[in-house]
Amino acid sequence: MRAASLLALTTATLLAATGVATAHEAGWRRTGHTTVENRISGEGLTTLRLPGHAPELVYRNGATIPQPLKDEGWGHVGDPDSLRGYLFDVYQDTRTPAPATKMYLVTKPDGTATEFVHPLQPDEPAVNANAQVAVTPDGQWLVSGPLGEIDRLSVSPAPFLNPRGPKTAGDLPVAARIHLDHHIRSAQGCDFVGLTRLICATSDPYNDLYPTNLQLLQIDLARPLTGRDVTAKVREIGQVPLVSTCTGTFTPEGVDYDAGVLRVEVVPPSPCNTVTDVYSFERR
Repeated sequence: MRAASLLALTTATLLAATGVATAHEAGWRRTGHTTVENRISGEGLTTLRLPGHAPELVYRNGATIPQPLKDEGWGHVGDPDSLRGYLFDVYQDTRTPAPATKMYLVTKPDGTATEFVHPLQPDEPAVNANAQVAVTPDGQWLVSGPLGEIDRLSVSPAPFLNPRGPKTAGDLPVAARIHLDHHIRSAQGCDFVGLTRLICATSDPYNDLYPTNLQLLQIDLARPLTGRDVTAKVREIGQVPLVSTCTGTFTPEGVDYDAGVLRVEVVPPSPCNTVTDVYSFERR
């Protein structure tokens, strides 16, 4: 416990010394912390609200991938999102040496699931082509992005919820791009906290793009998404919590926002990585 407190204090001191805005200064205060076993967590999370049921936190991990999807070659699942009982998952092809597709799995409130396989475009990197997905609060658009250093995010019509979106299995085309004014690297999870604002957590190990590594980023769109390209401003709002009795590499993963609560997953260093830390934040 003392080691964890010391590490937390060291992190806070470092942020203050470098002049980096903390999540608290950016309008968020940490309100909770829990741990989840890594047999079900570690790749993402979202709050699922099914009609007639209490809200449920859904976690993603390699072990949660259904075997039929693994057999098709979808061996990695990213950070999901959910709205109105619809669950949106993103998958990467891990069997093909040079992947040419990525997949969105949409599960309806009644439990039926539909695969939307998208052929990668020339400007979509094949490796880690789907790391996360976020649905706009109005349910019309899905925003997704890969790992690696990028200057844009992809926008697609949300299946079933957007009249322009597909309703049967097939391609989920890119309708527009979000052009970022500042590069980001390895955004592992993102979620909308407003119609024009995303919060993302990165596993960026460097501090060349922003003053700290492992950043929490705020992305503000110039206007709500309509299916046309839009610009966005990116700023760091702090570093993800790095608190553990183990020392080594932390890995931020999923981000979830629901009913005023922002949740961020952080996998602690080995051997403490048998669980995933989930930190909760609320607006000040």
